[in-house]
Amino acid sequence: MSTENITEVVREKYGAAAQRVASGGRNSCCGAVPSDGHCADPISSGLYETGQTSQLPEAAVAASLGCGNPTALASLAAGETVLDLGSGGGIDVLLSARRVGPTGKAYGLDMTDEMLALANANKAQAGVENVEFLKGQIENIPLPDNSVDVIISNCVINLSADKDRVFAEAFRVLKPGGRLAVSDVVTRGEMLPEIRRNVLLWVGCLAGALEENEYRAKLAAAGFEQIDLEPTRIYRIADAREFLAGKGIDVDAIAPQVDEKFLSAFIRARKPEAAGREPAGRLKPAGRCCGPSCCA
Repeated sequence: MSTENITEVVREKYGAAAQRVASGGRNSCCGAVPSDGHCADPISSGLYETGQTSQLPEAAVAASLGCGNPTALASLAAGETVLDLGSGGGIDVLLSARRVGPTGKAYGLDMTDEMLALANANKAQAGVENVEFLKGQIENIPLPDNSVDVIISNCVINLSADKDRVFAEAFRVLKPGGRLAVSDVVTRGEMLPEIRRNVLLWVGCLAGALEENEYRAKLAAAGFEQIDLEPTRIYRIADAREFLAGKGIDVDAIAPQVDEKFLSAFIRARKPEAAGREPAGRLKPAGRCCGPSCCA
């Protein structure tokens, strides 16, 4: 698929997810959650403690399609500016806004009109003032250079068709010494294309996942340092057995090539304090932006 087609597929998926929540439903990586609450989805379930979400709008929690909890793992401080790439219904933005406090700022960036409408409704219901949701793509962030202390993201970067551009843009908008602290899905070791396609039948959240060493290499090429990838959940074929068998796939035959090959991870990296020099091989940003409301 072309980059444009991939972007449109993602936009349609997340637009439908927002409409589902607006109609009273819930989401998970495997799609709509049935009325009995059961979904063969170990990826997006149980990521947030009740104490974290009890004061958030229910729609913000129901819209979550993440694979981790970056707000629990990122070290956020009062007064910092945080940017969430692919902010969806706003759960991680609202949690971040609490942690940076009234002297800080939490931005959410999303390209889907339906999700932005849902996020702004959740912002109004939560009554927070230090939150702003921006429309745009994570490959072309509508914020100025050196303007953000921390970038978070929750199972979104893997869906981008141009991850090099995402990392280049993240590097651009971070202040010198700024941190990247994202949850994402990665793969471990080489994998046959047909195996990846079979697993993708199970859960779309795995689409586009990078191999873990390739993820590190792309961050380094963008200029990041102190790169660390910490597995948070490792998936086994048992998690998908019922679903894949129902699709006529010989689960036992592919098990050795699937077990522990897909994982959620928390990825940390830092922009160097002295970041005036363009790192070798780093992509130039697609455009420059004069502020949060413009996207050149």
